[in-house]
Amino acid sequence: MRILLELPRIIIIFVLLGGLGWAVIGNIYSISESTDSYSWLGAIAIFLLLFVWYRNKLQFSGWYKGKGKVKLPKSVSLTLIISSVLLMIIPFIVGYLLA
Repeated sequence: MRILLELPRIIIIFVLLGGLGWAVIGNIYSISESTDSYSWLGAIAIFLLLFVWYRNKLQFSGWYKGKGKVKLPKSVSLTLIISSVLLMIIPFIVGYLLA
């Protein structure tokens, strides 16, 4: 029963916080038309950051109390965070090179 409560919690977290992050990043990318077409990379970056945050912090405060609740290894967390930062920067680099 607890897993049925945790799944909507995960969906709400990703939809609300992902939408809020997208609103912020989308406005930044819309400054230039050349970066606007690559803004989907920023969306992937936001969801990567949310995934890391959920796996390392939020899953321990939810309703689900079963097995398998472990943090991501530090190397995986660092790799995903660096990848998301790069994904947020890439549209500006590509926009600059193509402009």
